[in-house]
Amino acid sequence: MFRIPQTLACWPWPRALNPHYPNAKSESSAWLRSFGAFGETAQAAFDACDFSLLASLAYPAATMEHLRICCDLMNLFFVFDEYTDCVDHKEARRLADIVMDALRHPHKARSADEPVVGEIARQFWCRAIVIASPACQQRFVDSFDHYTESVVAQAEDRGYGLIRNVPDYLATRRENIGAKPSFALLDLGLSLHEDVLAHPCIEKLTVYAIDMLIIGNDLCSYRIEFCRGDASHNILTVVMQQFDVDLANAVLWVENYHKELVEKFFAAVINDLPQWQDTDIERQVTNLVEGLGNWVRANDAWSFESQRYFGNDGPSVQTHRVVSVEDV
Repeated sequence: MFRIPQTLACWPWPRALNPHYPNAKSESSAWLRSFGAFGETAQAAFDACDFSLLASLAYPAATMEHLRICCDLMNLFFVFDEYTDCVDHKEARRLADIVMDALRHPHKARSADEPVVGEIARQFWCRAIVIASPACQQRFVDSFDHYTESVVAQAEDRGYGLIRNVPDYLATRRENIGAKPSFALLDLGLSLHEDVLAHPCIEKLTVYAIDMLIIGNDLCSYRIEFCRGDASHNILTVVMQQFDVDLANAVLWVENYHKELVEKFFAAVINDLPQWQDTDIERQVTNLVEGLGNWVRANDAWSFESQRYFGNDGPSVQTHRVVSVEDV
């Protein structure tokens, strides 16, 4: 038994759901099913996760066209995740190369004998580049490349049975959680200058938000990962090994680290975020910060509202916060 702490009890961003969710989900789900990426049982399990719900919580103000692209991205992420989760690093490398080639050459026909994830990536990106600004496109492709590289590194760690220490784990996890490509889609049509995005405060806020996503994801996924013997890439396992503590104390360490992240996020917004003279840049930066804060809330809400981690028990777990690793 362990408890999932109320890490967002004082987080000011409320849950918000995009009103286009039903239509965007319907279109994106039908699109994904058309590829036959999974067998019937696996497809049903995939559908229960409702990745379009995650997109609709993460981008609550997006237009229907924008949201559809975001739903497709969430589905692409988790198809790639399923395909690479149980393979060695050589196969993970092959799949990563296929996906990146599809993103870099979206108008090139894919080979009929390659895994279908390449064509899924290609079609997603063909739809996205119609409305994405050139700056957004470059930022997305670069960040997705880092993401796939980190997934390959995770597969290599898994093959060696390696459990990293906390700093190394977080450095790797910040890439393979997929947050940076997701953040790139917060404003598809806008073009924030790279020097603005590279401002130390923006970079700090991004890292703080990603680390909160990591903690939220790892707390909720630990139960399933532990029961299938695949919990080495989880902050709770990392903390238990590095500090030689039990699960309860690992949860306490993670909870305290999350509290520090919340404090640092607010302090950076209040004290370090500069005032740009350009009102358009100011507006875009405000939207970016709002997007980061909302993403943290969205991930938490989806973790309990979908069936990804707790089946039909998500809403009750969200209330009582106690789970048993024997219930899987």
